[in-house]
Amino acid sequence: MENFKTSADVLFILLGAIMILAMHAGFAFLELGTVRRKNQVNALVKILVDFSVSTLAYFFIGYGIAYGVHFFAGAETLTQKSGYDMVKFFFLLTFAAAIPAIVSGGIAERARFGPQLAATFILVGFVYPFFEGIAWNQAYGIQGWLKASFGEEFHDFAGSVVVHAVGGWIGLAAVLLLGARRGRYHKDGGIAGAHPPSSIPFLALGAWILIVGWFGFNVMSAQTLDKVSGLVAMNSLMAMVGGTLVALAAGKNDPGFVHNGPLAGLVAVCAGSDIMHPLGALVTGGIAGGLFVLMFTLAQNRWKIDDVLGVWPLHGLCGAWGGIAAGIFGAKALGGLGGVAFMSQFAGTALGISIAFGGGMLVYGILKMTVGIRLDAEEEYNGADLTIHKITAAPERETNW
Repeated sequence: MENFKTSADVLFILLGAIMILAMHAGFAFLELGTVRRKNQVNALVKILVDFSVSTLAYFFIGYGIAYGVHFFAGAETLTQKSGYDMVKFFFLLTFAAAIPAIVSGGIAERARFGPQLAATFILVGFVYPFFEGIAWNQAYGIQGWLKASFGEEFHDFAGSVVVHAVGGWIGLAAVLLLGARRGRYHKDGGIAGAHPPSSIPFLALGAWILIVGWFGFNVMSAQTLDKVSGLVAMNSLMAMVGGTLVALAAGKNDPGFVHNGPLAGLVAVCAGSDIMHPLGALVTGGIAGGLFVLMFTLAQNRWKIDDVLGVWPLHGLCGAWGGIAAGIFGAKALGGLGGVAFMSQFAGTALGISIAFGGGMLVYGILKMTVGIRLDAEEEYNGADLTIHKITAAPERETNW
């Protein structure tokens, strides 16, 4: 029976890893549908190559920083490790690789390819696993301090803060250092060009792939079959619905907001999906949907932050809200299962934001000063597809027959 349980757990977490791996296709098509046609190929290539670079960074460095586990032994020794250890690495890698996939959407259409790959390696190898170890592996004693100070540890079941807020705040740092796309704003601060999505169908496809994969992201964060909770699935569903409907209303039927609304809700519910009441999850997702619409509009139009896919409001702010919401709607007084403290959630969320934004500014700042992180004016005008990959999304249209 023990062997059967181990095999079942291996299959369970392997399926979860595959579902989250599929979410990276969602990231790719969400970006492809949002950017202009001259940058669509680059969107697809970035996500796949970033995932590959992330794998090496996490294998050689990041996993060891977060969990103290290394894979440098010989093949014979490695075969003695359980299959569960191997697929657990795969599962957690897919979370780590979401960091550059999130950042990619914010810096689209003007970032250089090589420096971004270098940033991916450093972020996934060092910055992300540092906070991952704090939140999920009791590393560095921070959780013990939070429990001693506020009565409970920081709780983030599936990564509202660990993955999404960290990715979103790193993305903000990168966007600020890059600057806006040329022609996006007038020198006097006015908006010069809105750059609407190039393909609503591809944008919607990306959103749907992410939505489906998210149930692996959340439910399978239990990591073993005996810990699976139908409550997580229910709460994910309710938060998705809340985010969709509020974004529909607040965004005045705009399809871009409608398809990002469910993602906002799912980002926010990750942290407390295992402890909230479904009504709490619905409210959490609804607030996240409204927060995304409001803050995306303010960031783009008033503050002139050219975050192409809105990764800071979607992941950074909704992820931070999710970390705090777990301390509100996870409380027994509001129908939750308890075991959380608001101040621990607030402090843990603030720590994650600080590490992410500080790390992002450091990594992208050094790259900007040394090798440069932005395409020049002519390269940006021609588009990343021709400049970097020497092809367009529809090469037959460029051929004179």
